[in-house]
Amino acid sequence: MLAAKSEVQVDNEEVRVTEWRLAPGSATGHHTHGMDYVIVPVAAGEMTIVAPNGERFKAQLAAGKSYFRKAGVQHDVLNETSTEIVFLEIELKR
Repeated sequence: MLAAKSEVQVDNEEVRVTEWRLAPGSATGHHTHGMDYVIVPVAAGEMTIVAPNGERFKAQLAAGKSYFRKAGVQHDVLNETSTEIVFLEIELKR
């Protein structure tokens, strides 16, 4: 699987904003979120989320429709579609 691309846009004492781009067939790699975070999809799409136990589920993204998660989430994010997935990840530092 290809590696997703990321670009940090803002990183200060309060937040880190990262743009993520997942080409078809790419993945973020398994990771644990160390901070609370907000995801802001740039375009509509569908991600495959893989939990540490291997359980898989589909997550629908709607452009501009944000969602929030608490620190500690563990998963891999895959793009198993034929179109690029693009979203902003806003991590809240405390």
